[in-house]
Amino acid sequence: MMVDMKRILTYTIGDSADGRTILQFLKENHYSHSVIVQLKKTKNGILVNDTWAYVSHVLKKGELLTVRLEELPAQEHTDTGTHPLLPERLPIDVRYEDEDLLVVNKPSGMPTHPSFGHDHHTLANAVTYHALRRQEDYPFRCINRLDRDTSGLAVIAKNAYSSCCLSEQMRERRIQRTYYAIAEGITPKNGTIDAPIARQKDTILARTVDPSGDRAVTHFQTLAYQNGLSFVMLWLETGRTHQIRVHMRHIGHPLIGDFLYHPTDSRMGRQALHAGKLSLIHPVTGQRLYFLAPLPEDMLAFFPAVIP
Repeated sequence: MMVDMKRILTYTIGDSADGRTILQFLKENHYSHSVIVQLKKTKNGILVNDTWAYVSHVLKKGELLTVRLEELPAQEHTDTGTHPLLPERLPIDVRYEDEDLLVVNKPSGMPTHPSFGHDHHTLANAVTYHALRRQEDYPFRCINRLDRDTSGLAVIAKNAYSSCCLSEQMRERRIQRTYYAIAEGITPKNGTIDAPIARQKDTILARTVDPSGDRAVTHFQTLAYQNGLSFVMLWLETGRTHQIRVHMRHIGHPLIGDFLYHPTDSRMGRQALHAGKLSLIHPVTGQRLYFLAPLPEDMLAFFPAVIP
């Protein structure tokens, strides 16, 4: 039997919120406009001392504010605009899960979202099946989308409020992400690549460094060298499409196996890029959490002695 997906959050009003309206309080606590609108439409969506209240209500110290979030079933949400998001029994490596978020280690070769003409075998389908097995049902909200062939940590928000908070953290670069890559040649010991990225002309997929593009900054440190290759740790200051892949090609060290930016290399069946570490602030508890995903076997084959 399916569990009715509700997330109930309660706040005891203290000195800092005394005299603030509910609307002001919710905005200050990272509730988006759309979530507030939905709360207003939800029966008993906003309660003060167990009594329904308008968002214009002025809060007083000691009052208990209750917020009730309700979710539509995942099948009522679509990613392509034409197909429902269907559950599929696919392998899923869960690194963390609670009422508000799910962190998984996505394998290479798995798209994050369905796309036109490809609405199966995605992380979204796998997570939907995983949720149903737990008797849960929520729309797929991935906070940090990974390329199909990039492996590693992906964060999924399990309710609208955690989505608001985590998306804000992404925009403000408070979600810290560390990547590992295998690059062609001998890279510098460390460095920063500050080069704007734009869509490459005559293609919808490839990006390139272009003065007219959006600012993009990648920091890196080389951890090991072997057989003319470099094992590199990278972290992003910005988050542009294909940023690491484009930047590494730009400095003359494209990733091995990257069909798009290093098409002459076939030593791996995909680009050698792995999102191995991630840190975020929990949307409800405020605690900073740290997650690890071990280096996959196809990358370990080139650097078996490396322990990131």
